[in-house]
This record gives sequence, C-alpha cells and structure tokens, in this order.
Amino acid sequence: MHLAAQAGVRYAMKNPMSYVNSNIAGFVNLLEACKTANPQPAIIWASSSSVYGLNKKIPFSEKDRTDQPSSLYAATKKAGEEIAHTYNHIYGLSITGLRFFTVYGPWGRPDMVYFFFTKNILKRKPVMIFEGPNHATVARDFTYIDDIVKGCLAALDTAKKSTGSGGKKKGAAQLRVFNLGNKSPEPVGKLVSILEKLLKVKAKKIVLPMPANGDVLFTHANVSLAQRELGYKPTTNLQTGLKKFVRWYLDYYSDSGKKSAV
Repeated sequence: MHLAAQAGVRYAMKNPMSYVNSNIAGFVNLLEACKTANPQPAIIWASSSSVYGLNKKIPFSEKDRTDQPSSLYAATKKAGEEIAHTYNHIYGLSITGLRFFTVYGPWGRPDMVYFFFTKNILKRKPVMIFEGPNHATVARDFTYIDDIVKGCLAALDTAKKSTGSGGKKKGAAQLRVFNLGNKSPEPVGKLVSILEKLLKVKAKKIVLPMPANGDVLFTHANVSLAQRELGYKPTTNLQTGLKKFVRWYLDYYSDSGKKSAV
C-alpha cells in the first residue's frame, strides 16, 4: 500500500517541484521497483478527490471527467492515475487507486483546516472561513480516518494478483479506482460551530472571499461503487468524528505533556 505523497493544495503554489518529485517521480520509482519484482505485488495507492477539479456534476462519481484539475496537487494525482494505467497495461501490475475525500481525525495533518482551526480557537486566534462568489458556501465531504482505514483494508482484501513477472506482462491485470468519502458534504462553518461546542470556546471568525489558490468550492463523494465492490460503508458523522479528534488533540497537546501545537 502506497500512501506517501506531498499533500495539500495551497503549498503547491510555493513549492511546486516537491509535488512533481514526490507524487510523480516518487510514484514512478515505486512502480519501476514493483514491475521487476518476482512475483510482482498488487498495489493499492492514494489518489485524491482533488482529481475531480472543476467538475460541476455532483456527487462525484468515478466515471466523471477528471481532466480539469484546479491545482498542481490535483494535476499530479491525475498524472498518477494515468501512469498507473500505463504500468498496468504494459507490465501487468494489479493497481487500485483510492480517491480520498478530506480525511480527518487523530494524528492528522496540522495543515488541514479542522486541525489548525482547533489550534487557533484554543489560542483565541482568528479563524478564516472562505466563501465563494455571491456568498456561496464552501463545503467538504469530511471522512473520518477509521472509515478510510476500513476502505483501504477492503481494497487490499479484494486486490487480485499482478500478472507480470520480471518486467514482462503475462495477461490482463486488475485496474481499479474508488471514491472513499462520507457521501455527506458539510459546510466549513458547521465544522467551526461543532469545534466551538466541543472546545467550549467561541471562535473569532473572519469571513473572506475564497482566494485563487486552487481550492474548490465543494466536494461530494458517490461511494456506490466502493460499497458494491468493497463493502465500504462510512459510519462516522462529523460531530462524532470531531469529538474523537478533539479528545485526542487535548490529550496530545495537554499542558502536562511535552508536545506543542506548532
């Protein structure tokens, strides 16, 4: 299972080559190693909901167009999907891509909105909530880490063997892409309201127009394919997931501990 990547939409504007090096060159390096292995492994890897880019059809389905990326990060993940197709076709590698939708929970990335909003609310610092044109709501299909892990394990359990050997294809191999989301987009403003209640602190909210940094207005996963093929059924709503995250956060960054939220 290949989960390593340079993640995040905004940082791609500051350091684009880190995305090319990790998400494209790094992925090719992994596939090169796998193609010559004997036996070849089956590969499960992390794509992203970002590949849907400027797609307006909702909810996002695996059959929808993904040729309009709105960020370099999205473009590198789309490139990864095309590269996966190539190595599957030429070398017989069994490859499954998982399009994760806004994963959150304990041990998450500090640059994710739920994480740094929690930090800022506790430190009585402002939280910036973006809105689209004409005050349109920004919403995300927040998906709790436990549900994502279940989807990853199901993908592993159902992966078929690669058909190549020593870099030579011996037959058609499995090639799959699945959405792993919560199929329930929530406004970012609701996330802030839930955090306020859980932290028992009123947030200093600042509403601003969404900057032109590659972010999209909404994400919404259609998970019917994953449900049918993997038995994937997300069960954690935003309230429950954030409650678990806040409990972890307060314990991890407790005054008695040695950790500091930076």
